[in-house]
Amino acid sequence: MLVAEFNYSLPAELIAQESLPDRAASRLLRLQRSGGVEDCSFREFPEMLRADDLVVFNNTKVFPARLYGHRSGEKAQPLSAQNPAAKDFLKGRVEVLLTRQVSQEPIEWECLVRPGKKIGVGERLFFGESGELQAEVIERGGFGERRIRFDLEVDFWKALDRLGHVPLPPYIDREDQPGDRERYQTVYARERGSVAAPTAGLHFTPGVLARMRERGSETAEITLHVGLGTFQPVRVDRVEDHRLHRESYAISNDAAERINRALDAGRRVVAVGTTTVRTLEYAAERSGRVEAGAGEADIFIYPGYRFRVVGALLTNFHLPQSTLLMLVCALGGKERVLSAYQHAVTQKYRFYSYGDCMFLDS
Repeated sequence: MLVAEFNYSLPAELIAQESLPDRAASRLLRLQRSGGVEDCSFREFPEMLRADDLVVFNNTKVFPARLYGHRSGEKAQPLSAQNPAAKDFLKGRVEVLLTRQVSQEPIEWECLVRPGKKIGVGERLFFGESGELQAEVIERGGFGERRIRFDLEVDFWKALDRLGHVPLPPYIDREDQPGDRERYQTVYARERGSVAAPTAGLHFTPGVLARMRERGSETAEITLHVGLGTFQPVRVDRVEDHRLHRESYAISNDAAERINRALDAGRRVVAVGTTTVRTLEYAAERSGRVEAGAGEADIFIYPGYRFRVVGALLTNFHLPQSTLLMLVCALGGKERVLSAYQHAVTQKYRFYSYGDCMFLDS
């Protein structure tokens, strides 16, 4: 299967650059099993659920994972005002996106660095005006990937909260703003650890969740910390040749019991977001039942995959040729999903993280 089969054209003006003031004001494209599409509002989502559905959320919490600093022997200085890149980058500046913590003592992280080609093993990086947070590059990977070790002279998480930036995706062409700390986060976020929001959950409000409870919808929460595995680009021609990075997950005994009871009763499990899908399907790989516990998931779902748990999906619109779009196509059918995407483009839906959403009904 070729990666190029998952391409579609998207005008740049349809990529949402800002969140809506009202989370629940998003549009929702409902894709029926028959392939028919219906233009709806997200506020209607509780009424789309069946009385016996189990809705599963990813309660991960985004942290300010993007750091700006400078390299050994350099201090970041602004470029000349005449340089159009001045607003985007600084001379001597280093950008680090933390993607996965691999050790707590010492504190070591896998990350993406920019400029990737220039930063080698042994290089020291300084963050904050006084260099209060420091790290050393201890391992080098491809495509800008590094492993860095932070010094322990300061409280790491307090320093990160103060110095870090909201890790908005690169297709949002602006600097993060104070409001993004609240808006690029679900209202039910609890477990810190993600470098990107599980964006399907951004549409929920306390009011929408209350209406779901009033209608008798059962819910469960799992955790998958979104990292490089979710948004890494596909750099191969054949889908089958791609490999995902691992991402940390946890499923409680209570959540596993709720999900397995629903499966045993033939009830539909509705996943909120592709990260929830990947977690549930990975946890059910061995036995067909969701196993409680914590670990690292690296499951890659694309057309031809047989779903063991998930029966319906609420998701945002995803980038062309991305693993997330492949997962959606696996559940909804490639032709039907890409046709629905074309409808969304024609109807000028807002795309990607701060955009509208889609419900794969079944």
